[in-house]
Amino acid sequence: MADPSSYRPKPGQIPDSPGVYRFRDDHRRVIYVGKAKSLRPRLSSYFQDLANLHPRTRTMVTTAASVEWTVVSTEVEALQLEYSWIKEYDPRFNVKYRDDKSYPYLAVTLNEEFPRVQVMRGAKKKGVRYFGPYGHAWAIRETVDLMLRVFPVRTCSAGVFKNAERTGRPCLLGYIGKCSAPCVGRVTPDEHRELAEEFCDFMAGRTGAYIRRLERRMTDAAEEMEYERAGRLRDDIGALRRAMEKSAVVLADATDADLIAVAEDELEAAVQIFHVRGGRVRGQRGWVTDKVEEVDTAGLVEDALQQLYGEESGDSVPKEVLVPALPEDQVATDALSQWLSERRGSQVSLRVPQRGDKKDLMATVGRNARQSLVLHKTKRASDLTTRSRALEEIAQALGLDSVPLRIECFDISHLQGDDVVASMVVFEDGLARKSEYRRFQIKGFEGQDDVRSMHEVIGRRFKRYLAEKERTGEWTEENEGSTALGENGENGENGENADDAADDTTGQIPAAPGENGHAGPFGPSSLKEDDGRPKRFAYPPQLVVVDGGRPQVAAAKRAMDELGIDDVAVCGLAKRLEEVWLPDDDPVVLPRSSEGLYLLQRVRDEAHRFAITYQRAKRAKRIRTSPLDDVPGLGETRKQALIKHFGSVKKLRQATIEQICEVPGLGRKTAESVAVALAGTAPAAPAVNTATGEIMEDDGGSTHD
Repeated sequence: MADPSSYRPKPGQIPDSPGVYRFRDDHRRVIYVGKAKSLRPRLSSYFQDLANLHPRTRTMVTTAASVEWTVVSTEVEALQLEYSWIKEYDPRFNVKYRDDKSYPYLAVTLNEEFPRVQVMRGAKKKGVRYFGPYGHAWAIRETVDLMLRVFPVRTCSAGVFKNAERTGRPCLLGYIGKCSAPCVGRVTPDEHRELAEEFCDFMAGRTGAYIRRLERRMTDAAEEMEYERAGRLRDDIGALRRAMEKSAVVLADATDADLIAVAEDELEAAVQIFHVRGGRVRGQRGWVTDKVEEVDTAGLVEDALQQLYGEESGDSVPKEVLVPALPEDQVATDALSQWLSERRGSQVSLRVPQRGDKKDLMATVGRNARQSLVLHKTKRASDLTTRSRALEEIAQALGLDSVPLRIECFDISHLQGDDVVASMVVFEDGLARKSEYRRFQIKGFEGQDDVRSMHEVIGRRFKRYLAEKERTGEWTEENEGSTALGENGENGENGENADDAADDTTGQIPAAPGENGHAGPFGPSSLKEDDGRPKRFAYPPQLVVVDGGRPQVAAAKRAMDELGIDDVAVCGLAKRLEEVWLPDDDPVVLPRSSEGLYLLQRVRDEAHRFAITYQRAKRAKRIRTSPLDDVPGLGETRKQALIKHFGSVKKLRQATIEQICEVPGLGRKTAESVAVALAGTAPAAPAVNTATGEIMEDDGGSTHD
């Protein structure tokens, strides 16, 4: 725990101008980003008597080890820079609204030749029209099912569409009239795109004119005594009206607006957003956040606006945004309005509703926010208490000076000595932090040796940590020479190489206008130091857990001792008796009902899951390989032609060069390359049917599925 006075800027160093500031911990990680219209009073407020600070602000300033700032010209620039830094650094103490799900949208892929209607989650894609968000995916499917009667737009996947094109037969929806079947040419691409655009217009709220047009066509068909067509049009109108009833009119003037309401207490806040388009509620979502400092409702609204519209542009930002409170300073309100207008590309009205339907609807949104906060606190109370108790029990059982807020667990996985891999999972504050999971390939030796594998993995992990310390200037002389740079094979959850990420620094943050670009008490040099983003191995855990007993724990401890790491505790969790093993000591047996034991088990099981998933993926990839993969210039089409011609890799290996040349599309030079490649690879052991004992012929075909 740091003393804030140890890094407090000297009097006169902090400029009295707009800017954005960052607090960093002792590992140079950015833990908080804030902005101020005047940096001097804002930053000075953090260095008062700790007893006067908000509880979480007190935790933040005692966790921090330094503060720096960047001066900007206007509050709009400060707003933009603050948002970009929060997205870049993911600071631990910033207000981050979170929920337990990714909200689904109804999406129309107008960027494809034949637009498709589907449910989409996650990041928005260019050229796709979105409607929502919806509370549940089934609500989208119900709406689409009703709409397809009138707008028979394609809903099938790319694979189904291509299969229908190939066979000349549409899918079931094409037969029952809920798809116009562009796959078999029933409509042209232009006609299908027009259907998709009409679908979008209707979903966007332009409903009245279209229904009136259908009613006129129904009347005309009845007058011409085409009663079947009139009946179909009547059913279409009914389907559209049922779809419209699912989102009742709430604002009579066909307003496009987002309404944001906040419910809060001393420590937490809940935000609810209603998306109103064409006067109808088209979507709803909500977030909950911890209040890091004593922020008012207007400040919470500002954070919500940043996270809601920071990645949006164009029509995704509505013409009107209604909120429960605005900053008292009119300049700050104008800056928010200007920022929203820039995101939309036209004027956005940001205001507090005072009367009428909009005020009544805001009250409804507020009730939803209060209910969401109550529900969240009910769920979280037991979870937070349980996690705290679990960490305290672990610290007490292992004799730690403080609770292990960051726990890393390692596990080894292999199949009879092949494809040996390891996993590293991270738990912070008792919760999994999947973005920092890592996986390793064992490279130091061949074969099965879990103890030696554990020694290698722990050594590589902490060599990375020491390398980061050296790069950021935290290196000490006694550690000199103990690091080994250039380790390969460490991968994140998505499989990217660790070396790339370890050197991924921006190098320099562009200086903003004013104060000659100085960023704070560190001067211009602070702009060139570590960028503060989470690094793969930059932060040491308080506790390392290994899956295994005394041998694995001893190997982990030996690896850390060799590197001079003496401030990280180590333990192992053996599966048979669930004993907690310590280096050079008897095992600790935690009670079966212990929350600490439950947490260690969850950490261990998550490491095992992550390791075995990686090991299976590597094994599957190895099994799918073929000797033909290494032949230069031999593509997938000609590989399939070879297998089809000879029937299997085994028969192809027995063929002469002249026989290989008989395959259409293969010249003599390629045939010679194939023969050389197959001659240099030993034939695989024959497959055996374990039920009958029959030796199965190698057909070679499965290697290229």
